Amino acid sequence: MAAPLADLAKQIPLLIAAVASVFLIVNLSAVHGEIEDSVIPPSGTQNRLKVAAAKPTRYLLYDINPGEGFNLRRDVHMRIANLVKALNEVEPWVLVLPPWGRLYHWKTRGLNQMKLPWSKFFDIPSLSYHIPVMEYEDYIEVTGVAQVDMIYYLQNYAEGWTDGKWEEKIDERDCIGSPLYQTDEEGRYRGWFWGYSETYADGFKCLSVQAMAKMMIPILTENTTARSVFLDRAEKLLHDSFGMPEYWTARRSMRFSKELRDIGDEFRRLHLDSDDVKDKTELLDDWREMKRDPGSALGGPYIATHIRRQDFARNDREVVPTLEGASKHLVKLLEKYELKKIFIATDAPNSEIKELKDHLSGYEVYHYVPPKAVLENFMDGGIAIIDQWICAHARYFIGTGISTFSFRIQEERQILGFDPKMTYNRFCGKAESETCEQPTVWNIRW
Repeated sequence: MAAPLADLAKQIPLLIAAVASVFLIVNLSAVHGEIEDSVIPPSGTQNRLKVAAAKPTRYLLYDINPGEGFNLRRDVHMRIANLVKALNEVEPWVLVLPPWGRLYHWKTRGLNQMKLPWSKFFDIPSLSYHIPVMEYEDYIEVTGVAQVDMIYYLQNYAEGWTDGKWEEKIDERDCIGSPLYQTDEEGRYRGWFWGYSETYADGFKCLSVQAMAKMMIPILTENTTARSVFLDRAEKLLHDSFGMPEYWTARRSMRFSKELRDIGDEFRRLHLDSDDVKDKTELLDDWREMKRDPGSALGGPYIATHIRRQDFARNDREVVPTLEGASKHLVKLLEKYELKKIFIATDAPNSEIKELKDHLSGYEVYHYVPPKAVLENFMDGGIAIIDQWICAHARYFIGTGISTFSFRIQEERQILGFDPKMTYNRFCGKAESETCEQPTVWNIRW
């Protein structure tokens, strides 16, 4: 009996593998399609499984108001990314990342800052850990044509709030104002598609929107059979859970590209005596495994500041400090934390940067000036990210009130594990007292 038992023992792993394969097929079928017949065939029939075809992948594209800046666009990505995550609980959807270009703050002359892929600025594998994503040119290659089935143009309600109260709703309405898309001689809708003039849409509708992003789910899964849907003016859709774990999951997935991080890290090492080991800011390869306690990060021996100028200063905003006032506050911080180095991220002209340095004489003041090759490769958007990355690793950060550039730095520092008290700080404006209200702390939620 020993030999038969030994033979049987050898067969057990094969039997287990066969059973596991059956359950895998059942699970995949349950996700992507209904099972047509019983998975376990009746005795005497051909041993074959019959399952339905997988549901076809659908594609969601989006864009926002052309006048909005880089950092608000990052915020809208999080809203749409979490919408796509919810859509994938119903059927397979892929988020097509809108090419970057033609932004208000990208003003360096001589650069062709159009049709820029997300991989220029962000780590695509990190984004894909959260939801399925692809670049727009990959979408064209996969589908075989620069075309979308349906545009939903999101707009406000012409009548405003009903009885002065906000309520969540979406309705198909006539377009407010002149249509931004025109039909050509073939009945195709033409308009602005990130500079890709060959792109067109087969259908177009205006939706009045006053809603969180996930309220689009029934419209996308029940009201249209379009395989590809383009949401224009997607900033009209609000966060479903701002500041909650879902928000932070999307935010953590937006890791900067390694090339840009490396440039910022090299600047820190060469000029600011800062590296991830000493600063306690080491990154894990997979952001999903990285959960830092507040205060666990030390930061480099320098203070970082974002001083927003140009349009903020021109509009005489109350939250904008004078250069002299900002400098005096920075000196107090340098003395308090016994530091000698300061890094300044700013859109100020060279004359104002020189003025800041004059006010801060006696301290080492640094400002990132990209080499020509770096600027030509990564454009204005990449230089802004390098600034943000250096600011995110400072011992102490102080920014400009109501600036999304500053806010994104504060979020980055939360992810790295900095104490909120060393992060959520802003200058008091020239029309404010020295004890002005500081930014609201949005503690990271895992």
